[in-house]
Amino acid sequence: MDYPQLSTQLVQLLAPYLPYLLKGLKLAGQEAAKKLGEKAGEQSLDHAKALWERLRRKKNVEQVAQTVAALPDNQALLEALREEIARALAEDPALAQELARLLLQPGPAGQTVIASGDRSVAIGGNVSGSTIITGDHNQVKR
Repeated sequence: MDYPQLSTQLVQLLAPYLPYLLKGLKLAGQEAAKKLGEKAGEQSLDHAKALWERLRRKKNVEQVAQTVAALPDNQALLEALREEIARALAEDPALAQELARLLLQPGPAGQTVIASGDRSVAIGGNVSGSTIITGDHNQVKR
């Protein structure tokens, strides 16, 4: 199993929800869900909750996630979370298989994917085996 790729997918899915998941699961989950539901929809939140409930018990994952939730635009912290999740998955292959299965469950109908920032790419489906090139003055040769 490709733990770095799986951890990247998990971070991409969970990162926007971390402030709500961390607070919502500990405090008033209904209020956090209501606020997030206005942004993304109940089905997306339920999907994120199901993944997070299995992952948050792993050593250091929740601690790094709290830091990411406080500074969500910090790419170094997102990478640290990805590395911590990859480490946890490598230590627990059964968890990795379960999370991979959960990730494959269909997302909400009408899901919106948004790319933000310079040279960003947003993908609403599977593009495995594809090449995506961003940047200035690129030349692709075969």
